[in-house]
Amino acid sequence: MSIDESTGTDPGVATAASTAAGDLTVQTATATGTAAAAVTRYPIAPGYRVNVRSGPGTQYRIVRTLPVGATVPIYCQRPGERVSGPYGTTSLWDNIADGEYVSDAYVKTGSDGYVAPRCS
Repeated sequence: MSIDESTGTDPGVATAASTAAGDLTVQTATATGTAAAAVTRYPIAPGYRVNVRSGPGTQYRIVRTLPVGATVPIYCQRPGERVSGPYGTTSLWDNIADGEYVSDAYVKTGSDGYVAPRCS
């Protein structure tokens, strides 16, 4: 079953997230608490507000919603619920912060596979 993780494009709806400017590489600690490493930011599909979940599936609670134009770091990736989005159908979920996941179907990574280490 395919599930749409986006919440629409109504710019009038307030969100708890703020957008980082541009696609940047930043120095930061990984979500698993390991040593600092360079992390690339990836854009969310244009025109989409995407739910951030507490785990790799839509059955997990929504932690926050990313605004239109957001970019996200990917610290690690793991398999989870299969989701369809603008970049295809996948069961890959991206860890963007400690305890925060988005479906890779909404993130432009340029790949259908892993672009970061598997989450432990």
